[in-house]
Amino acid sequence: QVQLLESGGGLVQSGGSLRLSCAVSGLTFSNYVMGWFRQASGKEREFVASITWNGFKTDYSDSVKGRFTISRDNAKNTVYLQMNSLKPDDTAVYYCAAKFYPGTNIDRFRRVSEYSLWGQGTQVTVSS
Repeated sequence: QVQLLESGGGLVQSGGSLRLSCAVSGLTFSNYVMGWFRQASGKEREFVASITWNGFKTDYSDSVKGRFTISRDNAKNTVYLQMNSLKPDDTAVYYCAAKFYPGTNIDRFRRVSEYSLWGQGTQVTVSS
């Protein structure tokens, strides 16, 4: 069965860094766009970053652009989110998600509804 398993969350001070990982199994990883989303308490789930199947194109929300970096290793079936200069507003449960799209014409996938597969989430807490 398909499984997306996030790891790497935790408690960090403002200005610190964390690296999230999402290990994927049960599908052909290189056929999928991978995304990271987050959901703060009492708020809707929001887009953070995405990466095309070949890693050539990435997309970021304005709130994390320049601080976060998404990457993937298709040999390891894993997607990463390097988070630097963390702020208290980054506190949320972070989810990885997969969307079947082995193409290259579209490089913007920001809607929750576009992704059919989701992990269970990992908590990131940034203290001030």
